[in-house]
Amino acid sequence: MALFLHNTLTRAREAFEPANLADPKRVTMYVCGPTVYNYAHIGNARPPVVFDVLQRLLRRSYTLTYVRNVTDVDDKINDAARAEGVEIGVLTARYLAAFHEDLRTLGVAPPDVEPRVTEHLPQIVALIERLVASGHAYEAEGHVLFAVASFPEYGRLSGRDPDDMLAGARVEVAPYKRDAGDFVLWKPSDAATVGWPSPWGRGRPGWHIECSAMAEAHLGETIDIHGGGVDLVFPHHENEVAQSTCAHGGARYARYWLHNGLVQADGEKMSKSLGNVRLVRDLLAEHGGETVRLALLTAHYRQPLDWTDQLVVESRQKLDRMYGALRDAGISGPLTRAPAAAPPPAMLAALEDELNTPEAIAELFGVVRATNRATDPAEKRTLAESLRAGAWLLGILTQDPVAWFKGVQIKASATQLGLQVHPATVTSTPASEDAEIDTLVKQRDALRQQRNFAEADRIRRELTERGIVIEDAAGGARWRRSR
Repeated sequence: MALFLHNTLTRAREAFEPANLADPKRVTMYVCGPTVYNYAHIGNARPPVVFDVLQRLLRRSYTLTYVRNVTDVDDKINDAARAEGVEIGVLTARYLAAFHEDLRTLGVAPPDVEPRVTEHLPQIVALIERLVASGHAYEAEGHVLFAVASFPEYGRLSGRDPDDMLAGARVEVAPYKRDAGDFVLWKPSDAATVGWPSPWGRGRPGWHIECSAMAEAHLGETIDIHGGGVDLVFPHHENEVAQSTCAHGGARYARYWLHNGLVQADGEKMSKSLGNVRLVRDLLAEHGGETVRLALLTAHYRQPLDWTDQLVVESRQKLDRMYGALRDAGISGPLTRAPAAAPPPAMLAALEDELNTPEAIAELFGVVRATNRATDPAEKRTLAESLRAGAWLLGILTQDPVAWFKGVQIKASATQLGLQVHPATVTSTPASEDAEIDTLVKQRDALRQQRNFAEADRIRRELTERGIVIEDAAGGARWRRSR
């Protein structure tokens, strides 16, 4: 596998090589997961989808251990729980369940490990103790802070001077800090705030130390790939690098840093004040999982993505074309595991070149055109099977092609790696309604043969009003739902 990745740390395209020379087939990947205090918006869905494609690609050649954490204690969580008058565990359980449901519908396979902060307090405290003992952290007024000056490489990941980063970031300036850029590893909790015992008193961890402790606990000192949104480069990932490198005696924390671009809505940043925040659950209910997933993959992962109604419409049209090629080639049934067929070589090469999903999609459409042109049934089917194998790496074309056009859509995609299709994600149409439409389409065919075009057109109009699209073909008309 000739995989090349753009490394944020070096700002360069690099050939991927696992760190474990003793076991070169083993790869580790850590991706920052959700802070569960509200429903996920479409921007929150982009990292899970992007790194789901990467994990599918990696598993073709490596034994991957993929960790995506859950932040289930945080000041935003505390504030939201306090506003509702519930324990934080009640709040986080609700929104984590909703997040999982969103990802199931998007066809995102669960990670191998999904650690939660509240389950790793001993590891977090132990990591902070090592930083204090080595002189990289200090206690002040019940807080424990990382001393940025103790790590000369601070700022290398984000590529900016620490003073410039500080000026542009929301950093708490407090009198107990030795340096304004020092960040909190542990903070005190009052009686009304959730907290745990520690050598520095009852308190709770800072955000950055949580990921360092969980990554170490499940992947060791050095990670092959660390991912997340570009908004996490500073301060979160910069601080992770500093505290983990210092805690590990200078060992490299992560070898390849991958960051996806942000999602905006109609050319503007999503914000509550603008009223343009698009919740994933609403988009999925309206458009279905595969359409939303494909829309998220239409731009290169490192570039910003502009979420528009037109983007969704075009994504659905692309899926219709691809599913049409599968249907016409005689491909049937849902796809529940990686297919035996080989993906198109050019499409695979696009993914191996910095996870270029737009180019990969374009290559798939080359296969669609070849499939549609093929006249030999065996050749047509071989091309269609290759198309579906390539689409599997993107997490699309997993549904039954005939059912796709008739509106029986399983919004949750593959069951690979333990991903289950939740009953609530299946949208079906009554069999009696499908039979009625079949009858009307056949009646229209008969009327056309009798040259009774007026009555045939009346049936077409009636079906169009019901959201049915008729496609005339050599072997007789077919129909599909437009919505």
